[in-house]
Amino acid sequence: MATITGPLSGDAKNKVADVLQGALVDLVDLSLIAKQAHWNLIGSHFRPIHLQLDEVTELARSHTDTIAERIVALGANPDGRAATIAKSTKLSQPEAGWLEDGKVVATMTDILDGISKRMYERIQATEETDKVSQDLLIAVAQDIDKQHWMFQAQR
Repeated sequence: MATITGPLSGDAKNKVADVLQGALVDLVDLSLIAKQAHWNLIGSHFRPIHLQLDEVTELARSHTDTIAERIVALGANPDGRAATIAKSTKLSQPEAGWLEDGKVVATMTDILDGISKRMYERIQATEETDKVSQDLLIAVAQDIDKQHWMFQAQR
């Protein structure tokens, strides 16, 4: 069986792959949560929040692919399976049913805040081992921080 080798090996490869896997889990679950809220949103601010949730979904999906492909380029295997996401996620889950716009804004603000904090930890964790992965995480943090600000401003 053929395997993929990358620029890192041993502990460095494993450490960076673990950091990126955590980012992958956050991003996959963020895309699912944003879509769930998008479908079930109600309230007087429906339209702008509905559209913003699509933006969050798109940024999460875009970064998910980039992060997963970086894991592969390092010679490791990304795991985006539903069971893996369900058991590994740190994101709070929205309630089932209709979601009032104010509750969605509060929930998304909190979720994005948590992801942002973890991204900054991941940026620090990759500073010495892999500047390329660090750059990818910085790009994720930039987009997450922007969405966090936009949701926070609606509180």
